[in-house]
Amino acid sequence: MAKPAPAAAPASFEAALDELETIVRAMEAGQLPLEASLASYERGITLLKYCQETLDAAEQKLQLLENNVLRNFAPAAASGDGGSGSN
Repeated sequence: MAKPAPAAAPASFEAALDELETIVRAMEAGQLPLEASLASYERGITLLKYCQETLDAAEQKLQLLENNVLRNFAPAAASGDGGSGSN
């Protein structure tokens, strides 16, 4: 059996997750030869690291948004007139 070529970087977080789930199912089935299992495990670690880094970056971005942009909502017209604006 020939060695598979090194896999490219995932196209997206979702693609990485899908590939990782496929690898897990194949390994859990126990039908892979040792060499294929090791290659799958190595690819899974790479995908897991990619997913974790992507999630970490998203979390950092959310924290920046919360710290710099998001504020408690305070309605502009809190006069209790029902919002009609015409008196």
